[in-house]
Amino acid sequence: MPHPGWSNFSFDGIGTRWEISTPDQLAPVLTGELLAAVEAYDMTWSRFRDDSLVTRLSRGPGSITLPDHATGLQELYATAYRLSDGAMTPLIGSSLERLGYDASYSLIPTGAAQAPPRWEDVLEWTGTTMTAREPLVVDIGAAGKGKLVDLLGGILRGAGLDDFLVDGSGDMLHSGAHPVSVALEHPYNPRQAIGTVELDNAALCASAANRRAWDDGLHHVLDGTTGKPVHTTVATWTMAASALVADGLATALFMVDPAPFEKEFEFSWLKVSSTGSAAFSSGFEGRLFT
Repeated sequence: MPHPGWSNFSFDGIGTRWEISTPDQLAPVLTGELLAAVEAYDMTWSRFRDDSLVTRLSRGPGSITLPDHATGLQELYATAYRLSDGAMTPLIGSSLERLGYDASYSLIPTGAAQAPPRWEDVLEWTGTTMTAREPLVVDIGAAGKGKLVDLLGGILRGAGLDDFLVDGSGDMLHSGAHPVSVALEHPYNPRQAIGTVELDNAALCASAANRRAWDDGLHHVLDGTTGKPVHTTVATWTMAASALVADGLATALFMVDPAPFEKEFEFSWLKVSSTGSAAFSSGFEGRLFT
């Protein structure tokens, strides 16, 4: 939780609730800059709005030019796609839409689960340039919120703030001299916690099957090789220097073993299986309740 006496700036953006905690109340010019950054991000990446940049690619082949921050997303996705053998992909949007998680939030499946096209067959993404060879539903939700957390943290640091906590509904970035204690939400009961962890100048991100679930056994974490929801894992938490890495790997660990990622990223993790057992890395310095 944020430190007692801190000021909280709360708002809604990219379909979720945000809270930025700082020792003193943020100036209106700074809150305006933060809100503008969230709106610009949504205008770029949201597949839920007709006027976004990526929505253009769903209408037909073509190219779009993305903001500079897209380079980090591309690098993270390219590595995760390779290490997961295609299970984590930015093209998962068509599979989500087919199962009902579409732009209108109908939550009504239109057919059986179906894998999206293979990245290498239909999409070229190099830094800030994305080119589709056919209509594609791009969805960077597996790591996108984490990247926005980092961008908002960068705005705060640019304004001279060293002490803050950016919380995008559980995806967090902490900066400051005093760590914060964060409760780890129970994957089956959001009113309970399975443990706590100290967050100290790092990012903590989570992925859980219960966050966006509907119909019979459907939820938003899909395996890109099948288009089906993952049912062997129910929740993951990861800690890293950036929220981009923590968010992306929290999703990837739903589908694959952490070992390949530990060779290429510096992070710690906790993973809860559908059987109720938990596994965690030696660097995940939290406390699990018994």
